[in-house]
Amino acid sequence: MSAIAKDKNSEIFKTGGKYLMPTYSRLPVVFTKAKMQYLWDANGKKYTDFIAGYGCLNVGHSNSQVVSAIKKQIENIIQPSNVYYNVPQVILAEKLCKITGFGSKVFFANSGTEAVEGAVKLARKYSKEKFGQHRYKIISFNKSFHGRTMGALSATAQEQKQKIYQPLLDGFDYADINDIDSVKAKIDGNTCAIILEPIQGEGGINVSDNEFLKNLKALCTENKILLIFDEVQTGFARTGKMFAYNNYGVCPDILVLAKSLGGGMPLGAIVSSDEISSVFTPGSHGSTFGGNAASCAAGIAVIDYIIKNRLSDRAFNMGKYFVSKLSKLKMQNSIIKDIRGMGLMIGMELSKPVAAELVEAALSGGFVINKISPSILRFLPTLVISKRNIDALIKWLALNLKK
Repeated sequence: MSAIAKDKNSEIFKTGGKYLMPTYSRLPVVFTKAKMQYLWDANGKKYTDFIAGYGCLNVGHSNSQVVSAIKKQIENIIQPSNVYYNVPQVILAEKLCKITGFGSKVFFANSGTEAVEGAVKLARKYSKEKFGQHRYKIISFNKSFHGRTMGALSATAQEQKQKIYQPLLDGFDYADINDIDSVKAKIDGNTCAIILEPIQGEGGINVSDNEFLKNLKALCTENKILLIFDEVQTGFARTGKMFAYNNYGVCPDILVLAKSLGGGMPLGAIVSSDEISSVFTPGSHGSTFGGNAASCAAGIAVIDYIIKNRLSDRAFNMGKYFVSKLSKLKMQNSIIKDIRGMGLMIGMELSKPVAAELVEAALSGGFVINKISPSILRFLPTLVISKRNIDALIKWLALNLKK
């Protein structure tokens, strides 16, 4: 007990290392409390969060409206089984169809990876039934990230992540983002779908050009290919609009959602049209916990909070402010190569592989930041972040980048 009293972080870290599989490079802090944009570790130290659970907490940590909705729901029923409708599931499905602007049907999963798997199955099943068994090929994009299960990993065009698990699922090919000719070169008579993150998250905060997405949609329409948008990270006001595709005026045929949909609860979703969704007949797909009442109650509260508090506008304005501050910092520090992103999804590329050092040093300064490569920092703060919070981080970066 005395060791715990001295440093609870290190004691929990030691025990976790003993019993948990080492699938993450864990940082030496254990968070035990959170509220909106703030975190507290096991020793009581306070941090400002600029990663929000890898983009899972757009409405903030332990948002009081989300917490209240979850508490109220779990006191009544959590998951009755998916052979029955539950009320929050039905309400949330209707909300998603309305706010997406194109959707008519929803399938609920537990995560983004699981939702991607379902979207792949949906695209293949629809295309095979409509055009024949030869229509199974899916094109994704280099540097993409769609998840870690075998189907989602097959769509993830990152050799380092794929090579140790080969052979992967057959039928995936890879083009280059913002290069429509590279997409055209991959399309053939077997192509059934193209899957794209409008802004690549794990791949480096690579933003799709407006012209590219419009041409991609036209190409899909011309070739009767389904367009799948993976908005697991970009959805729910992150980019300054409810969904990233709203910035482009291009709607997908299938939309994949997760992360902030659940406000911290495990929840993913596939949204599509009546026609495409009709091939998901009883027994063709399912999920034991997908769309459970507790997670869906959280999802309803998340959407209501985003709309009521105009978080899309807030993300746009705060993102603009954040980028302006980072751009000024870039002018003063040659180590910063590029600042890019949309809304409050921002990447800072460095000329040296020091991102990991900065991430760990930031903890000492009371900031939680994230790296997506040795030389790229990613900022995905909660959308309730303030200018004061941003200014404090900029001040810290200004001092530490010089080191």
